[in-house]
Amino acid sequence: MNRNSFAWAVLPACMIFELALGVSAFGQAPPAGLKGIARDAATGQPLAEVQISAHNLDKGVDRAAISGTDGAFSFANVEPGRYELSAVKEGFLKSLANVEVGTLGTYHVDLSLAVVPANPSAKTAPAPADTSTLALVQELEAMKKRIEELEAQLQKQQPELAAAGNGEQPPRTLLATIVQDPGAIPIVPGTLKRQDDKTLVASNTTAPSASGGAPQTEKGPVAPPPTPVAPPNHIIPEAMQAPDPSNGVDNFTPFAYGDFTWLNGTPRNKDTVLDTKFFTPEVRFDTHYMEDFNQPMDHTIVGATESFRSGEVQIEQASVGGDFHWQNVRGRILFMQGLFATTTPRNDASFGTGQWDLRGAYKYVSEAYGGYHFNVNHGLNVDAGIFVSYIGLFSYYNYDNWTYQPSYVSSNTPWFFNGVRVQWFPTNKLKIEPWFINGWQSYAKYNGHPGLGGQLLWMPKEWFKLVANQYGFGQDNLGLPHTERIHTDDSIEVRYYNNPESTGISKMAFSLTGDAGCQYGGGIQCTGAPSNNKSSFVGWMLYDRIWFHKDTYAITLGGGEMSNWGRYLTLLPPIDGADAVTGSVYFTENPGQRAHMWDSTVTFQWMPRQYITWWAEVGYRHSDVPYFAGRGGVTPPGFPLDGTNGYPQYYTCMSGATSGTANLATAETACGGGLSSVWFPDLRRSESKASVGVMVKF
Repeated sequence: MNRNSFAWAVLPACMIFELALGVSAFGQAPPAGLKGIARDAATGQPLAEVQISAHNLDKGVDRAAISGTDGAFSFANVEPGRYELSAVKEGFLKSLANVEVGTLGTYHVDLSLAVVPANPSAKTAPAPADTSTLALVQELEAMKKRIEELEAQLQKQQPELAAAGNGEQPPRTLLATIVQDPGAIPIVPGTLKRQDDKTLVASNTTAPSASGGAPQTEKGPVAPPPTPVAPPNHIIPEAMQAPDPSNGVDNFTPFAYGDFTWLNGTPRNKDTVLDTKFFTPEVRFDTHYMEDFNQPMDHTIVGATESFRSGEVQIEQASVGGDFHWQNVRGRILFMQGLFATTTPRNDASFGTGQWDLRGAYKYVSEAYGGYHFNVNHGLNVDAGIFVSYIGLFSYYNYDNWTYQPSYVSSNTPWFFNGVRVQWFPTNKLKIEPWFINGWQSYAKYNGHPGLGGQLLWMPKEWFKLVANQYGFGQDNLGLPHTERIHTDDSIEVRYYNNPESTGISKMAFSLTGDAGCQYGGGIQCTGAPSNNKSSFVGWMLYDRIWFHKDTYAITLGGGEMSNWGRYLTLLPPIDGADAVTGSVYFTENPGQRAHMWDSTVTFQWMPRQYITWWAEVGYRHSDVPYFAGRGGVTPPGFPLDGTNGYPQYYTCMSGATSGTANLATAETACGGGLSSVWFPDLRRSESKASVGVMVKF
């Protein structure tokens, strides 16, 4: 079979297969994709960092991409229509290509760029095409005419094909017409390529010879067209297909140019299980055993957002959810079960404003938002809902962190925000993210003002991260309508050694975080004497981590301290079931009252797979005021079923009953036996703790 007869045999089969895809049992054709490779016209080698622009000739909309080290570029979710592609790189002439995109499949267009002549002002006439090239041009024209005839014949058969495919009209096969920039190189006919067995497109790059030189013509062997592939027994909708594997370095997607899985507060998974073009699932399990050496009799650990029960195996987190993404629409949901579902909402007092059970509505949700991705610069996302906070560097989820128990700067600052955020990526190394939120870790708005804030994230190198979070304007105290809060939280992370294949030390890094803030207005001030209702926060934390044996093991040492006048960020001990709304007479949080605390930890982690972490940790915490649970615990006697008498805002009698008053003298009378008849929690100034656990993330 000669080359011409083979081409006519292949083309009808390819087009019929194209039409078969259009009558999928699922009925609706997914959006198309557009990708290709930028090459040096002289050598055929891929060109990196070529600026690719796709201009929609029908709507006047532009999209941009940058080729990777392998020359590859791509555009996802491309609307049907006529597009003009341009390729620009310093030292090369501009290259153009026209392509008509349909509603199905991925269209492949390669772009060739010619080197700028040594004398740009000189007019270099294109080299005359030889007889073999002219023959190829004529052959291509004949092939195009034959394709049009075949399309006309298949168009007549569309009613039968539509009936066979549940009545869905199959799309027409479209031919991409390549137009080369006249100022670059002569127009050379390209080879027809099959992309993912879906579409036929034309490429302006001919097949290079085995030696890497000029393409072979009729004077030498020519690479035969690809052999048609039989369609699969069943068609998977594109939304449920796995994403196309990325080739080379992605210099367009924000922060995709490097491996940042070493960061504290970032999951270390390099792969995603069961990922599709429509949905990326996420599953987390976090189980631990903790031993508080104070041995509280009620097994209650005080003053942490990750440590809650002593001497027991507990499930801290069991979450299922993931990310939805289709045609620039995005959404995320992650459900929250385990201890987090109870301990996180108790630290938010905003639900005490007005009616409706907001704490119950959100207690099983850690993240839930929907939004849209705009193709602006390197991306612009607008999301609304509940999303995790970045303040404090550590992640809300323990699997992502270097240690299990973070220091106070992280543990006593927000874990979530309710509101709207905008994520703008002017470059692939910079994110600017403003927030409009209900308040400082608040389901509702406390008083008259919502909160305003934002994040600046800059990662210019794979080994360096700078993040700055700012917050202000919000009136974030229940019952104090004229008190406003401001806060700054700033961190750097540096990886100062990296040898991932070493069986000894394979990586070393450190993180440093500093926080400062205060409350002011309504009789409260940021500075001055404690007697003048001082309300401020200053803190820091420092951690250093060393990985071993190809990043299989790691040891982290660190800690920090905080000084919190007014105690407005100090976690309230759960004495008699107290929460952020009820408060406690046993540990008041009034302006001018000081809480100065520091801590340190040593953490060992074993990571045999990227989806699991076994860990062990020892830590010490200290406070200048009685704060941590001692042997007597923080639960009143006489209530073994629920551990509380229901009135944590009042003093409790030794019988376990409430005194009904927040006045100690009155409570002594109500309990009937003076001071000895009033129950007090056992609070200590220090705590030592050892813990082990396992965390899983898919």
